[in-house]
Amino acid sequence: MAKAKVAILRTTPATVLADYHRAMNLAGYQDVIAKDADTALKVNISWHFFYPASSTTPWQLEGVIRAMKQDGYSPDLIHACHNRTVVIDAHLGERENKQIDVVQAHGLRNVHLYEGEEWINVRDAVGDLAKDFLCLNDVYPKGFSIPKRFIGENIIHLPTVKTHVFTTTTGAMKNAFGGLLNEHRHWTHPVIHETLVDLLMIQQKIHKGVFAVMDGTFAGDGPGPRCMMPYVKNVILASADQVAIDAVAAKLMGFDPLVDCKFIRLAYERGLGCGDVKDIELVGDLDATRESWHFEGPFKKMTFASNMQHKIYWGPLKKPIEWSLKTWLAPWAYVASVAYHDLYWYPFTGEKRIKEVLTSDWGRLFANWGKAQPDAAGRGYPDVGEASPELTRLGLSHFREGLRLIGMAVAESPEVQARQRSRSGT
Repeated sequence: MAKAKVAILRTTPATVLADYHRAMNLAGYQDVIAKDADTALKVNISWHFFYPASSTTPWQLEGVIRAMKQDGYSPDLIHACHNRTVVIDAHLGERENKQIDVVQAHGLRNVHLYEGEEWINVRDAVGDLAKDFLCLNDVYPKGFSIPKRFIGENIIHLPTVKTHVFTTTTGAMKNAFGGLLNEHRHWTHPVIHETLVDLLMIQQKIHKGVFAVMDGTFAGDGPGPRCMMPYVKNVILASADQVAIDAVAAKLMGFDPLVDCKFIRLAYERGLGCGDVKDIELVGDLDATRESWHFEGPFKKMTFASNMQHKIYWGPLKKPIEWSLKTWLAPWAYVASVAYHDLYWYPFTGEKRIKEVLTSDWGRLFANWGKAQPDAAGRGYPDVGEASPELTRLGLSHFREGLRLIGMAVAESPEVQARQRSRSGT
């Protein structure tokens, strides 16, 4: 196996597009992303509302698309790719996070995997590899479905640098979670680390090429991927090794990848990538790799919601409550999550944190996205415009949207959908 390579660069709005192009080539993306195959840009939407560090940034998506077009990749073979969860509205998310603006500006296809796409049983896709799964055969004894379109496609993951209440950190490996599992993906939470390893095995089997481009212009600490403390960190990373890029990001945040991140250790032990930063070839701005941001992590100051999740999946509430999440009663959990995060935490805690970050150069670039224009050479955005601290949408409109999302969480839950199909005989 070739030595893992991770590119890391410091960046600014004025150079961010050129920096993404350089980072991708430093990490050798053209060696693994074939030009004759369709390429899915797997967008990350961890919250349908804008929250710094939570979801793929528009300049991250813009930088990757521009880099590929400059390097001879046909736009006809590039598409944005989204998954859905019962608590995240991907259509709202791509608008609020301004990702759809980028996709439409470049005239790319925009694929939502749960809308008109065929899904096939994983065992039909990977064959005997299923025998090597660490946990998914136990979680889904009858198997589970994956998108048929993924077979033979390239995939480029677009995560951000942040912490996560289930996996300590989240990045390239976790970004496959929504796209590869069906809507009962929450069944895997008690074995989430093993699940991510199984999903990486699947990716390496079905995709023609796998690559990751991670945005750390904003980085999030705390009970992520939503209720975080966002920081401006001005770095970007790229790698063909999903384990290695997650390991480097974890080290930047101040964690020991092989001790604090079980999913990285398990993948490394199985030869799926390099989790030991000492054995990774680091290229780019090497002084940035020596930083440690000393993040507290997701467990020291958990929110009420994350604390309850831990008690349900790994604590004293596991026996009395977890069973309900595999029955028609499960929508209670979706309603609780949307109500807490969207109607309570976001307006009463999140808004203050967002407004502080919106005064930064990156915050101003986000607020003025579409108005701020790249320079003539396409290197970046020399003028990011004025700050817009009132960008967040609160008040009655936010409350109405929250109520709609609660309704969506119930109506589109797999449990309710299954009962409706049973009643209609389909």
